[in-house]
Amino acid sequence: MYQVLYRKWRPKTFDDVSGQEHITTTLVNELKSGRINHAYLFTGSRGTGKTTCAKILAKAVNCLSPENGNPCGKCENCIAAEDGSFQDIVEMDAASNRRIDDIRSVIDGAVFTPAKGKYKVYIIDEVHMLTQEAFNALLKTLEEPPSHVIFILATTEVHKLPATIISRCQRFDFHRINPHVIKDRLKYVVEQEGCSITDDAALLIAAIADGALRDALSLTDRCIGLSGGEITLSVVREAAGLSGRGYVYDMASSCINKNCGEALELIAKLYGESKDMARLCEELTEHFRNLMLLKSVKNPDDILVVGRDELEVLKSHAERISLSEIVHIMDVLGSAFERMNRGADSRTEMETAVVKLCSPQLDVTEDAVLSRIGALERTVNRLMNMISSGTLTVQKDDNLNKNGETSNKAETSENTAEFKDTDSLENTVSNQTEDPQNSSREPQRKRGAVDVDEIYRNAKPFPNWKEVVENLRKYSKTISAAFDGTKAYVSGRYILIDSPSDIPFQLLKQSSQREKIREAVLEITGATYSLGPYRPPEKKIREEKEDPMEKLTENFKSLGIEVTEE
Repeated sequence: MYQVLYRKWRPKTFDDVSGQEHITTTLVNELKSGRINHAYLFTGSRGTGKTTCAKILAKAVNCLSPENGNPCGKCENCIAAEDGSFQDIVEMDAASNRRIDDIRSVIDGAVFTPAKGKYKVYIIDEVHMLTQEAFNALLKTLEEPPSHVIFILATTEVHKLPATIISRCQRFDFHRINPHVIKDRLKYVVEQEGCSITDDAALLIAAIADGALRDALSLTDRCIGLSGGEITLSVVREAAGLSGRGYVYDMASSCINKNCGEALELIAKLYGESKDMARLCEELTEHFRNLMLLKSVKNPDDILVVGRDELEVLKSHAERISLSEIVHIMDVLGSAFERMNRGADSRTEMETAVVKLCSPQLDVTEDAVLSRIGALERTVNRLMNMISSGTLTVQKDDNLNKNGETSNKAETSENTAEFKDTDSLENTVSNQTEDPQNSSREPQRKRGAVDVDEIYRNAKPFPNWKEVVENLRKYSKTISAAFDGTKAYVSGRYILIDSPSDIPFQLLKQSSQREKIREAVLEITGATYSLGPYRPPEKKIREEKEDPMEKLTENFKSLGIEVTEE
C-alpha cells in the first residue's frame, strides 16, 4: 500500500528532524546523561515536528541499545514502537477523548508497571481540548507520577492550558521552520523518490506551507502526481490552485501609479474569472508587506520568501513608492479585508479600497488627511522660498474682470508665474569635479559671471543635509548610500558637497542623478539650489598645514624668550 510522503519520510531519529535543533540537542543531551523529566510539553504551530519528536523520545527512552541519545531502530522495542504494537507507548487524541472519564482511564493505567520497556509513555496530542474537569483530574498525577511514567503533552494553542499544567512540565517551543530549510528537505525527499524539482518551485512550496514541513510534503506529493515527476513553478501553482502572480503586480502598479480606471477594470476581469476578492486583498496586502520589508530591512533576503523574478518586480516597485505610502496602503487594504469578513460585499469593498488608494483626496481618514496637509505645507513652503529667493516671480494678472474671472484672451499658464533658470555649479566649474582633492590647491578665479572664490569663502554648513540623504532613499538606496558620510555647505544658491571619496562627484556629473538630488533638496528645503564640490579656502588649508610647534616657537621669539632648538 502506498504511503504518503509525510508519513514515509517522518524522521526516525532526532538527527533527522529539520529546523528544530534547539529542541533536539537538548533532548539528546538529557537522554545521554539520563536526566529524563517526568512530563514534557511540546508547543508550536502545525506541522513543525511536535508529534514526531514525541514519538522519537518515547522510542529512545525504551530502546534497548540507544545510539548517542537516538533510538537504534533495530531492537525489538524500536521495531514494535514503529509499527504501533508496543504496549508501553500510548497515544491519545485529546480532541476526541477529552472527558474526565478518558483521563481517569489514563490515570488508572499509569499505576501498572511497563510490560516490556523501561518507561510507560503517554503522548496526549491536542491537550488543550481537554475539559477543565479533565485537567483537574490529571493535575495530581502529572505533578507526582510513578517513577516509570512519562507524559508528553502536545498542543498548538498553549495559551488555553491552565498555568498549573504548564508549570509541571518541561516546555519546548517548536518554531516555524525556515523556508530555506524546508526547500533543502524537499529537494532531498524528491531526489530520493526519483523525481526532480526546481529551486523556485521548492521555495514556492515552502512559502505556501508557512513553516509547516508536513504541509510542504503533502503539496509535494500532489505535485508529483500531477507532473509525473518533474516539479516546476507552473506545476506547483496548478497543484496549489494559484494562478500567476501577474495580476497582483498589475494591481500594485495601478495603485502606485494612481491609475484608478485600470485597477477597476482589472478587478472586474478577475471577478468575472471567479477570483475570490478577499483572497485578492490578502495577496495585495502581502505584496505591499514585502515592499515594506524591502525598504525597511537592510538584508531582507532571509525574511522575503520569493523567487528571483518576483524579487526584481519588488525592487522596481519599491523604487517608486515611499514607506509611508506603503503603510497607508496596507491600512486601507486591512480595513477592507475586515469588512469583507464581517459580511460586506467583497467586490464593492475591494473596489472602494482601490479608489481610495488611487484617489487620495477621497480618503477622509485622519492619517490620510494629515498626510495631505503635510504635503500641502511642504509645497507652500517650497513656493514661498522660491518667491523670496527670486526663483519664482509672481506677476499681476491684468486679464481678471470685476467678477474675478479670467477673460477669454487670458493665457492662464504663461501670465501667472515665471521661473528663472538656475545653472548648476558644474556648468561653471566643470573641471573641479575631476579631482576634488587635488584641485583645491589651485587658486580659483572668476569664471563667467560667478566668483567661485567668493562662493567657497561664504560657504556655511548645511544643516538639513542628513534629511536630504535620507530623502534620497525613496529614489534609490544605492544613491543614498553613496552620500552617507558626506558633508554639505550652503553658499547663496549653491550647495557644495564635501566627500572623502570620488563616487558622489561622479554621480553629480550625471544630469539625471543630479536632478534627483536637487529634487530631494527641494522637497526638504522648499528652495532650488545648484550643486557642486566643496573646497576649503586656501587660508584654512595653509593653517592646517602649519606646524603648531613652529608657530609656538615663533610666538616665544617674538616675546623675547630664548628658545633652544635641538
